[in-house]
Amino acid sequence: MSKNNEINFVGQPILKQILKLIESVNIQSLINKHQSDYYYKAFKSRTHIITMLFGILSRCDSMTEICEGLRALGGKLNHLGLTKAPAKSTASDGLRNRDHKFFEDLYFSLVKKYKTFLSDSRTFGLTFKEVLLIDSTTIRLFSDILKGVGRNPKGDGKKKGGLKVHMLIDAVQSVGRFIKMTAAKVHDKNFLKSLELVSNSMIVFDKAYNYYHQFALWTDKQVYFVTRLKKNAVYTVINVARKHYRKRGQAKVLRDETIKLEYNPEDSTGKKQTKNKKVIILRKVCYQDEKNRYYEFLTNNFEITAEEVAFLYKKRWGIEIMFKKMKQNFQLHYFYGENENAIYTQVWCTLIAQLLLTVIQKIAQVKKAFSVVATLIRIHLISMLDVYQLLKGTKRTYMPKMVGPPGLNQLKLF
Repeated sequence: MSKNNEINFVGQPILKQILKLIESVNIQSLINKHQSDYYYKAFKSRTHIITMLFGILSRCDSMTEICEGLRALGGKLNHLGLTKAPAKSTASDGLRNRDHKFFEDLYFSLVKKYKTFLSDSRTFGLTFKEVLLIDSTTIRLFSDILKGVGRNPKGDGKKKGGLKVHMLIDAVQSVGRFIKMTAAKVHDKNFLKSLELVSNSMIVFDKAYNYYHQFALWTDKQVYFVTRLKKNAVYTVINVARKHYRKRGQAKVLRDETIKLEYNPEDSTGKKQTKNKKVIILRKVCYQDEKNRYYEFLTNNFEITAEEVAFLYKKRWGIEIMFKKMKQNFQLHYFYGENENAIYTQVWCTLIAQLLLTVIQKIAQVKKAFSVVATLIRIHLISMLDVYQLLKGTKRTYMPKMVGPPGLNQLKLF
C-alpha cells in the first residue's frame, strides 16, 4: 500500500502548534499584572490555559474528562510544556478562583496582535472611519448558577438561568473588539452605555438595542447608526423623500422619510425625566428584499443613500455568523465549573480558541468551512501532523499499489 506523503509528520502535536500562536504575546506581563500565579504552586496560569484549550478544542463535557484525557497523553505532555496532568481538584480550584480578567486581557492582547492580519481588504465605498456591528447571544446555564438570572416563569415552571454575551466587532474582521458579559435578564440597550466611539463611525445593530436617549447623544457627537424600527414605535412623519410601490421578487427601497420621535431624557444617574420630553429627528427607510421581506430601518445619517442604509444592515449578519460558529463548534452546553468566575473563564477561553482557529484558517488559506477546520483539529489534536498541511490536504483515501496482474495483490477481508 502506497504512503500518503501529502501531510508530513512534525515533532510537535497540533495542540502545541496552536499554543505557539499564544506565545506571540507577552503572557508573563499579564500574569504579573493580575498576579494570577500568586497563590498557585502547581497549577500555574500557563498550565491553566493549556488545560482549558485542550478541553475546549477536544469538546470535553467536564473537568474530569479534561484531566483524564491529559493523563492519558503520557509522554506527549512534555510537548505541551507539562510535566504531568493536573489533578481534577487542583484544576477545578484554579478555574473557580483564578480571576477571569486574566483570560479577558489575554484575549484582547491576541486580538491586538492579529488584528491587522485578520482584516479583510473589502471596502464599503463609504466615508466612515469604522463600521461596527453589535449583537448579543444568550448561553443557558443551570438554575443554581448566577442566581436571579432569567425571567420568572408562570405557574410551577422552573426558573432558567442564562448568561448574555454582548459583542462589538469590526465589519471587516471576525473577532470581538469589545465584549461584555451580563445576566440574561439585563436589557440589551444597557450595553450601549459602555461603548466609547469615535466621531464619524457607523454602528449597526438590531431593534433590541433601540435607545432614543443614546441615539440623541450619538447624534451630537456625529456617531452614526443603522437599526430597525420597533413595531410599536410612535412617530410623526415630517417629510417623504422617496416613495415606490412594492413589486414581487424585486429588492427596492419603498420609502425614505424624515420622522420625529419623542423620548424621555435621562439624568447623570440614568433615571428617566418623564416630565420634560425631548424630540429627536431621524430617518426611516422602508425596504423590500428579493424574497419579499419587508424592513423598516432607522438611522441618524441623512447623507448616505437609502440603498446604502439597507446594505449596512445586511452586513450585521457577520456577527450572527460569528455567534453561530462559537455555539456550534465549541462546548458551551456544559460548564467545567459551578460559579460565576468559572463560567466567565470558560467563555473567554472559548473566544480565544475561536480566534486561534480563525488565525490558523487564514494562514492555511483554505476554503474549508470553519466547522470542518474545527472538526479536523479536534480529531487530530494530539497527532504529530503539520496543522496547515492537514487543512490543505485534498486526498480522500490511500490507494493500493498494484503489482502484477489485476486482482493478484488486492486486499481481502477473509
